[in-house]
Amino acid sequence: MTAIDIGSRLELMVDDYLIEEMAGAALQLQHPTPQETVMVFDRPWEGTGCGYVTVFEDERRYRMYYKAWHLDVQEDGVTGAADGSSLDICVAESSDGINWERPEVGLFEHDGSTANNIVFAGPGSHGFAPFRDQKPDVPEEARYKAVGEGKTSEGLRVIWAHQSPDGIHWSRMRDEPVMDCCAFDSQNLAFFDETRREYRAYVRDFTGGEIGKGIRGIKTATSPDFLQWTEPEWLDYPGAPEEQLYTNQIYPYYRAPHIFVGLPARYVERGWSPAMRELPDSVNRERRALTQERYGTALTDTVLMTSRDGRTFRRWDEAFLRPGIERPGTWAYGDHYMQWQIIETDSALPGAPTELSLYAVEGYWQGSACSLRRYSLRLDGFVALSAPLAGGEMVTRPLSFDGERLLLNYASSAAGEIRVEVQDASGAAIDGFTLDDCDPLIGDTLERVVTWRGSEGGLNALRERPIRLRFVLRDADLFSLRFA
Repeated sequence: MTAIDIGSRLELMVDDYLIEEMAGAALQLQHPTPQETVMVFDRPWEGTGCGYVTVFEDERRYRMYYKAWHLDVQEDGVTGAADGSSLDICVAESSDGINWERPEVGLFEHDGSTANNIVFAGPGSHGFAPFRDQKPDVPEEARYKAVGEGKTSEGLRVIWAHQSPDGIHWSRMRDEPVMDCCAFDSQNLAFFDETRREYRAYVRDFTGGEIGKGIRGIKTATSPDFLQWTEPEWLDYPGAPEEQLYTNQIYPYYRAPHIFVGLPARYVERGWSPAMRELPDSVNRERRALTQERYGTALTDTVLMTSRDGRTFRRWDEAFLRPGIERPGTWAYGDHYMQWQIIETDSALPGAPTELSLYAVEGYWQGSACSLRRYSLRLDGFVALSAPLAGGEMVTRPLSFDGERLLLNYASSAAGEIRVEVQDASGAAIDGFTLDDCDPLIGDTLERVVTWRGSEGGLNALRERPIRLRFVLRDADLFSLRFA
């Protein structure tokens, strides 16, 4: 069997790529923790339909982009529920990812004033999702890029490519659309993949070939220049049930960019039932349903999926982010759409390490303004290799590596532990690195060196041959590993 060369890169426990066998242990989906509300979209140009949020770190600050949209829910239904092909795009900035400010950019009028944070408007603004282009030698005028959907004069839905030197002033890269092949009626994304040295896009389409026909899903395409794109292809999810995915939110995970992480919104039409009528905001729900029944009876949550090639994804059936405890503004169509791109922020716990911050919309199409809540997750903490106190273990496939120390991101209980054995390719323990030699790891840390009889080095001598790693866990979770 050919050894998997992992070098010194970080490997997450998000799939079975490294796993040969498990006994008593399992890959366990984790869930983010709700934190504070960071934005209430209550400005006159915002409202109940704000969303399609993009967040990324940009030169020692954080930037957020979102659509500004308002829909009124009246006794006779929803007003303002157009197709969303022409929207205002707004920007916000933060120094910590928690406290956000709207810069007054003065570019577009709203009610006769330019005192607002609108940076883009008009055709091509639907699903507008900017990113900072990390491609080497990219021209300064195209340092920031985005794709956005709109309609041609003939009514055809298309994607235009946009560029900006500063993330504020935007222009089309060319007058002609760059895609015209799909429905595009969601947040469509494109970015530069630094690992594979190409641009990649993820767009929305329907299996029936037109909006409303068949299943909502995701296609992907690639490009060498952001202008010429391959024909989009459907994503594959081996073993996963057929489900409707509204957004996709796919991006290379910044700590392990060879792995794509997606946080799509799962769309479920439940219909009317006694349980549906018992959910929060029943009057608002029934009014929305007067315009389209699904506006009142469809529900959304967020699922997790990961990929190593950008097209075939391991998708988890269970929700990564559930709608949560019932309260006003929850359990509704459009809620819990996650933002695109994941950022790292400080923990609120003094002395604790940094964490991942994610953001999800609440109160969609309800009241006078929806809001954005932050969620936290430990670094690499999407999935854990977990075992109970009774114990469990996992053995990897043959590996080759670069380094002399093995570092783990893990958590245990006070009674739990992790031990690691290094084996040869046939599965025989290597002298000096047996399970009995390993010093038990306890605690909860993002990076700790595995030691054998008090020594943390020595693995360098094993780099010339394939090895296997055997992990034995008791009431513990392993999130990621790397050699260094």
